Amino acid sequence: MDIFFQQLINGLTIGSLYALVALGYTMVYGVMKLINFAHGDLVAFSAYVGLTIFSQFFGANANSIFTVITIFLFTALIVAFVGVVLERLAYKPLRTAPRLSAVVSALGASLVIQNSIMLIWGPNMKIFPSNLIPNTTWQIGGVILTFTQVIILALSAVLMVALYFFINKTKIGTAIRATAIDQDAAKLMGINVNRIIMIIFIVGSALGAVGGLFIGIYYRGLTFDMGWLYGLNAFIAAIIGGIGSIPGAMLGGLLLGLFNAMISGYISTEWADTFTFILLIIILIVRPTGILGEKIAEKV
Repeated sequence: MDIFFQQLINGLTIGSLYALVALGYTMVYGVMKLINFAHGDLVAFSAYVGLTIFSQFFGANANSIFTVITIFLFTALIVAFVGVVLERLAYKPLRTAPRLSAVVSALGASLVIQNSIMLIWGPNMKIFPSNLIPNTTWQIGGVILTFTQVIILALSAVLMVALYFFINKTKIGTAIRATAIDQDAAKLMGINVNRIIMIIFIVGSALGAVGGLFIGIYYRGLTFDMGWLYGLNAFIAAIIGGIGSIPGAMLGGLLLGLFNAMISGYISTEWADTFTFILLIIILIVRPTGILGEKIAEKV
């Protein structure tokens, strides 16, 4: 049972990361009906930005709570700004164009960000410092729980709950849901659709930045093309949960993380991706809209 509980903790941790990134995919799709293929690369970009802020301004031994909050805050602001610029340059000019044009633009934007990371930070792997968050561990029976996992689980839960209330209990959230249902009707009701789309990219990119920083802290190894791998898994999580659904993205991320952890623990890490795609195919056959897609897709 120790293996089961260890993989349960590992799976919830990884699933929280997937869920944070998947929210960016699902929010953009919910409002614009666009798959933002560049979102995964923004996640990778955020890990590099966080690493640079840490190494340039705080030094190798600074691991205070002030340092951590500052790095997360500035990284989220920078990546949110880049997300808005991305929307204005790559997607806004194509809003009335055929959907395929926006998809091609998203793929192009993904390559631009990925190659920009390679040019700025180089093609070789960068190692995220291990001392940004204290290396404290607890052993409960045969199960090991790290302080990093506790931080990831706690902060991810807080952000997901905050996002849920932001979308469902605030005036801006109501405008976002109205825009997701019908942009033309939202305009007639006085909603500034351009502003709503900008807010979507700010929130989605900031959440992706938090996810990217956590990925850097948790796995430590950063490569310029890592956004493709983590972005793909988060995209699959969004589809499993029901793309366009915020609760679906959260649920899909957690389920995919648990599934991957159990496959890695009981079968093999090398087979995790294969079984992930098998799970995706089964869910799409049984429920093409995802687990919560049919219920929430029009309410983002």
